[in-house]
Amino acid sequence: MTTKNTTALLQKLRSLMKAKQYIGSEPIQAYIIPSGDAHQSEYIAACDCRRAYISGFTGSFGTALVTEDIAAMWTDGRYFLQASQQMDSNWTLMKHGLKKTPSQEDWLVKNLPKGARVGVDPFLFANDQWKKFSTTLSQEGISLVPTVVNLVDLVWGDERPSPPFDQVIVQETKFAGVSWPEKINKMREAMTSKNAQYLVLTALDEIAWLFNLRGSDIEYNPVFVAYAVVGMDSVYLFIDDQKLTKEVRDHLMNDGLKVEIQEYEAIQQFLADLYQEGSDTGKTWMSPKSSYALVSCIPKSQCILHGTPVLASKAVKNDVEIQGMKNAHIRDAVALCEYFMWLEKEVPKGNLTEISASDQLEQFRREQEDFVSLSFATISSTGAHGAIIHYKASPETDAPLNTQEIYLCDSGAQFKDGTTDVTRTMHFGTPTPYQKECFTRVLKGVISMATSVFPNGTTGSMIDSFARRFLWEAGLDYLHGTGHGVGAFLNVHEGPQQISWRASALDAALEAGVFMSDEPGYYEDGEFGIRIENIVLVKPVETKYNFRNTGFLTFETVTLAPIQTKMIEPSLLTEKEVSWLNDYHAKCREVVGAELERQGRPTALAWLHRETEPLG
Repeated sequence: MTTKNTTALLQKLRSLMKAKQYIGSEPIQAYIIPSGDAHQSEYIAACDCRRAYISGFTGSFGTALVTEDIAAMWTDGRYFLQASQQMDSNWTLMKHGLKKTPSQEDWLVKNLPKGARVGVDPFLFANDQWKKFSTTLSQEGISLVPTVVNLVDLVWGDERPSPPFDQVIVQETKFAGVSWPEKINKMREAMTSKNAQYLVLTALDEIAWLFNLRGSDIEYNPVFVAYAVVGMDSVYLFIDDQKLTKEVRDHLMNDGLKVEIQEYEAIQQFLADLYQEGSDTGKTWMSPKSSYALVSCIPKSQCILHGTPVLASKAVKNDVEIQGMKNAHIRDAVALCEYFMWLEKEVPKGNLTEISASDQLEQFRREQEDFVSLSFATISSTGAHGAIIHYKASPETDAPLNTQEIYLCDSGAQFKDGTTDVTRTMHFGTPTPYQKECFTRVLKGVISMATSVFPNGTTGSMIDSFARRFLWEAGLDYLHGTGHGVGAFLNVHEGPQQISWRASALDAALEAGVFMSDEPGYYEDGEFGIRIENIVLVKPVETKYNFRNTGFLTFETVTLAPIQTKMIEPSLLTEKEVSWLNDYHAKCREVVGAELERQGRPTALAWLHRETEPLG
């Protein structure tokens, strides 16, 4: 990976940290540069990639802290290797999640004197983050202060990309399952239960879901930049109205309910005006993940800070969305069968690279009905690149695929009826016994998670170890979560559910109707990476007993792509695990095979039959 020279950029930033017109009455001694945008999005538009611009590190998760003489970057285990390769010697890598790594707040306390001021763009800092940082710093006599403008934007200047300006489209009810006025009514019921007069939405996928609209302002994420406010008798959408076609405007006038369109930048003043002196406005409900800039517009006594009812409702898919997701995964599996069959034929010829291979995979997906885009940048990685958990091939790193190394491919698509995300790890030659052992232990974790049974009210952090047990037994592990929620033609990473050893404040119980990923892995730096990922649906299960009438849940695997049996060491599998794998492959053969036949793809059908032969 290429390393960016950041010396001049940091010099300019540090000079701006002393410019009073940008940072208030006094200089700041440190500046925080988060990853996200004003909506705290995980994936962001090019114009919002400030942390990547100033540091060179392009991973989706990380926070940069710049003082007068130190630049430090916090990121997690997915990106340790990538960050170390992309950042120059000006930067210190802080390995978030390891016990010896201090929190950002503790690091600031240690490296700044009493009376110091720490600046941050208040639109880029979630309110709960602000509260946590501010409390810790103030106890040591250090102030957290909002800057007037974003300092990185000033460094970036005219080279900064323009904001996205794509038109919004309607997500038809035949895909959404429920009309947006019905969703508004459900939100108002939740608001009544909280005694809230207004609900403010800042997360882009929540807004897209609520109004049954989609966009393309952020690559791979079918969302559009906007804010929304739902009142008990009014609804507002804050967006550049030139993004709205006549079809969208007509869509937003439905069943006598009309959405009032306001300019995107008007949201802050709108919220402030709700609580002018003498106002009798009731309480306003906002997510604690909303920006400090917006939450601070609401008087503390009138602000309900809690995960929004949209967050919870969006995660639990209705019957139409569930069927749509399953259908999307079947068509996606057709593309994957074509791809892996093609790789088997082409890799030995020595003409393929990571990029040319992933380009062909995208082409196979484009041939499928209702394909819209990829759901994230394909991770097409061979050999040592597979150990870079969120690797993205570039012209500088584009390596040839070969028969001597493991190939890891993590990819997905956005279809009008669903979102896919699947990882398969393959070898086109002969894997070593050690590689087969690692692969099999990862597979055992996949099966363990897929077949787990747990009571209602269980969170993902309570079952994360199910996937790690077989790696742990051999002294192995992986530095990422085991599962994330998946949207229905929405973001490929969706909350509030997750499966991770690292509990989150918004970590919610797994519920029937939620789609999750099941993706343990193992990575040897400089050697190879192994990950197997399926999407699973949480569903009720009948158990022999029912402790205190709790009710129990399990998973249904909806990804239907063969798992390469060449990579398996059968002696490590139990009889039940072999049975699960054979049943899974039988379902792939039956369901995907029927679709391959329907689409007239006999060669891929023959390949599928070969790859799904029962394991003895």
